[in-house]
Amino acid sequence: MTDENTTHFGYKNVRTDEKQGRVSQVFDSVASRYDLMNDLMSMGIHRLWKRFAVELAGIKRGQKVLDLASGTGDLAARFAGLVGPDGLVVMTDINAAMLDEGRKRMADEGLVGNVEYTQVNAENIPFPDNSFDCITIAFGLRNVTDKQKALSEMHRVLKPGGRVLVLEFSHPNGEPLKQIYDIYSFKLLPMMGRLVANDEDSYRYLAESIRMHPDQETLKGMMEQAGLERCDYHNMTGGIVAAHRGFKL
Repeated sequence: MTDENTTHFGYKNVRTDEKQGRVSQVFDSVASRYDLMNDLMSMGIHRLWKRFAVELAGIKRGQKVLDLASGTGDLAARFAGLVGPDGLVVMTDINAAMLDEGRKRMADEGLVGNVEYTQVNAENIPFPDNSFDCITIAFGLRNVTDKQKALSEMHRVLKPGGRVLVLEFSHPNGEPLKQIYDIYSFKLLPMMGRLVANDEDSYRYLAESIRMHPDQETLKGMMEQAGLERCDYHNMTGGIVAAHRGFKL
C-alpha cells in the first residue's frame, strides 16, 4: 500500500522523492546493453510492436514530434524519416546515459538536422502549451513516478488535433498465458540479465515494474482523466504489450 509520500519501485514501497534516482541507477546500469537485451528478451518481437505503434502515430511530413523516454531512439529514428527535413523530432530521456546512447546511434545512422536532444522528466515537460503534433512514450511510462501528472503534461503540450501514443507492457489475456509469462518474467528474464548484462537486479525490477503498471482499461481511464479524448488501445501478443492512443480535440 502507498500513500502520498510513497510509491512503487517494482514490488517495493519507496519514498516518492527516491524513485527517480533508483530508476536512474537501473538505466545507468543497462544503457550499454539495452538494445541487445531488448532483442533477447522479446526474441525480436519488440520491433513489430514499435512498427505498429509508428503506424498508429500517423506522423506526416513537416510535423513536430516529442518522443519521451526515447532510450536508444527506435521510435525517434522512424519519426525522423517520416517528418522529413521540414519537420522536427525532439528526442528525450530523463536518464543522461540512455540519451547519450540514443544520440550516438542517431549519429551513426546519419539522422541529423531534424532531431534535437533534451533531458526531460515527463512529469515536467519544459515546452509551451500546444507545441507538438504528436507525443509518444514507449516502454517508459511505467517508470514515471506520477503517471497521471505525466499524462496531463502530454495533453498540455499537445496541439489541438494531435495525438498521444503510449506503448507499454500491459496485462496478458487469459490465465494460461499469464502463467507462462510469469515463469518467463521472474525466472528467465533475471537470468538473462545476469548472463548478458551482468545485472540481475535491474531485470528483476523490470519484471516487477510491469506487474505494477496499470492494466489496459485503467490506463485508458487515466488518459481520459488527463483530458485526452477518443482514447483506445490495441493489444499485441495476447496483451503482453498494448498501444494506447488519445487525441486532443
